[in-house]
Formats: sequence, structure tokens, C-alpha cells
Amino acid sequence: MKYDLVVVGAGPYGLSIASHAAAAGLNLRVFGRPMASWRDHMPRGMLLKSEPWASNLSDPAGRWRLDAYCAERGMTARHAEPMPVETFAAYGLWFARNAVPGVDERTVVRISSGPGGFTVVTEDGQAVQARTVALAVGVMPFVEVPPVLRALRPSLVTHSSDHSDLTRFRGMDVTVVGGGQAALETAALLAEQGSRARVLARAGELRWNDLPPVLERPWWQSARSPHSGLGPGWRNWFYSERPNLFRRLPEPTRARIAATALGPAGAWWVRDRVERAVELLPGHEIASARAAGGGLRLETVRVDGTVCTVETEHVIAATGFRASCDRFGMLAAELRGTLAALPDGSPEVGHDFESSHPGLFLAGLVTASGFGPAMRFVQGATFTASALVRGVRRRLRAAPASVAVPGPGGGRTAVPAPVRH
Repeated sequence: MKYDLVVVGAGPYGLSIASHAAAAGLNLRVFGRPMASWRDHMPRGMLLKSEPWASNLSDPAGRWRLDAYCAERGMTARHAEPMPVETFAAYGLWFARNAVPGVDERTVVRISSGPGGFTVVTEDGQAVQARTVALAVGVMPFVEVPPVLRALRPSLVTHSSDHSDLTRFRGMDVTVVGGGQAALETAALLAEQGSRARVLARAGELRWNDLPPVLERPWWQSARSPHSGLGPGWRNWFYSERPNLFRRLPEPTRARIAATALGPAGAWWVRDRVERAVELLPGHEIASARAAGGGLRLETVRVDGTVCTVETEHVIAATGFRASCDRFGMLAAELRGTLAALPDGSPEVGHDFESSHPGLFLAGLVTASGFGPAMRFVQGATFTASALVRGVRRRLRAAPASVAVPGPGGGRTAVPAPVRH
């Protein structure tokens, strides 16, 4: 059997795409452990930074929303009340059971292309044929650790996404590198469990988000600074609600916004937890790091050129993720090599999320340089799922069209004709 669409990934984007594809009548297969990143790569006790009303997975009828899940279980999902990530992960599993055809939890290890589509190979060696593929692999393939820390062994340096449980660090001295929400909340959780925690950040000062305005406001306040899934204000509203228009901006403008908008900042509700219990070292950049005495010795340079030494038992790099074409390890080399890349290394996608390789669609973080900051958050899943499935249907309608290209030995091989984006 050849499927119309294989979705690789079962996080918020993959599940939303699958729900829309099933509703569109596509012959569908979904691979991945539902909500794996949320279940396995975030410490217990973390809270969802996005508002509950901006954290819905997407089904075409809007039936399987987060507030419906909470109401079914006698819980609340209120504005300005942060929700535990465990609750959000459980919501994603509920969504998968109700809005998506059966999810195959096996891992996909290889995707290759050929005449008429793709071959998708699972961890146990089964090969599945597909006319189109949607990669919604989340953030884990794109973990970023500063070069100065990469050579150190995992017993000394880890990434923030390596931990679903921080209790191994109880009583230890731990330095968290980074100035964003992951760094600040990780440090707060460490301190609250009895670790000696510090935050080391390049920025000269830490930034904190303000308590959001109440949801129901006079019209003139809403007109001046509307709510959006990415925060209040017209700029955030544009990023959140108009990713199709964001894509029309000049590429240099899109790249600048993708790299700088909604930059590192801590949520309002974590500020006091950090400032009362965590040593803060803003304005420090790590110049060198080496193992010393069972821990590490970090040499840092301050913005004024002062050199400082920090001795610690472990470093957690809460330094985010960098999406680039070369990190799609599951794609066969010849397929990965066909992907056109933007200057920042991320893949170029068309208006319906199709990559430069016909029939291969991309979703989530990897599309932020094309469609804006919303693609870094659950907020972007609704727009992505709808547009991507329309693109898949268009590609399937165009599938009979093919072009002849030189094949091995001088023969001709039929491949799908490219579609102009």
C-alpha cells in the first residue's frame, strides 16, 4: 500500500496535521511517540509559558481544545494562570486518542525519495511507501550547545532538554547557561530542590515578561494593544495571526525578526523564584571550560573585558535549538542534499510548507524563518496544519505530472514535476 501522506512526528504540529489530513479523507499514517518532547524532555514542575487559550492543538472542527479537556476533568484553564506541562502533555495524548487515527509509536530512522514518492523506514526495518511526507519532528534534532562546551563529557555538561528529572543534582552546584525561560525556570527548580544554582548569561541584564493584561478590557485598550497567542501588542498580533503575510516580507527582514523577536525572557511568574534563590551572572560569556577536580572550571569574560572564574559541578546549557537542513538526520543524504536553504541554514518552504523537494513538507521550528515566530510555539500549529494539508492535496492532484531526468547509466527516470511556490 502507498499512503497519501505519512506524518513523521506526533507532537502538537504532527498531531494537528494528522487531524486535518484525516478530516480531508487522506489515506494517512502517523509515526512518533505522542507528545514525547513534553513527556520526556522537560523537568517535572515546569509550567507552560503560553496562555492556555493559545495552546490548543488543531482539529478542523475545533472540538478537541485544551479548555474542553480541562472541563472534562474538572480542571480550569484560565488566562494568566500558568499550567503544568504535565497537564499539557496529557491533553496532547487525549487529543491523539480522539482526533487522530491510530498513531504508530515506532521511530522513523530513514526517509528516501524515488519515483512517485518516498520510502519511510522504521526502527525495526519496516518500509512504508508514501506519496507525500510531512516532517513535524519538533525541536530535539536541533539541540544547540555552545562550541566551548561541546567537547566536555555528559557527566559534566548537558542540555536543558536532556532532563525530565532534576533530582540527580540535589545538593550539587549547578550553573545554567542562558537567559531565556528554559534557563531561568530550570535554575528556579534546581534551587527549590536544594541545589546551589546560578544563571550565567551573555546579555547584560535579564529580561522579564510583564503580567499580561486582563482578557476582557475596554475596547480602546484592546485597540491599542490587542491580545495574541504570542503576547499583547500589534507586532505580536501580526506574528501570531498573519504568518501568511509574514512570509511576504523581504527575506532579510524575515531572518532578522526570526532571530530576534520574542527573544530570551523569563515569565513574570518565575521572576521572584529566581531572584530570591539563584545567583545571577548576566553579562558573562564563557571563554573556556575544562574539567577540574570532579567538576568544571569556567573562564568567563564580562562585557567590560574583566576575566572571571566560575567553579561548578555541572553545567546545563539552556541555549535553545538551531534548525538547519544538515540536522535532518533521518533524511537520506541524497534527499537532504536537495533541500534549498535560507541564509541561516534553515530550509526554504513554500506558501503551503512544501520544501524545495516536491512532496516533502515541513512543520514547526524549522519554518520560523519563513512564517515567523509563531512557528516556535504551539500557537503556530493551527495555521500550519490547515495550509500544509491544502498543499498536500494540491501535490496529490499534481502527482500524475512528471518530468524525465537523467537516470543511472544514461536512462531516464520519471519524478514529480516541481511546483512553483
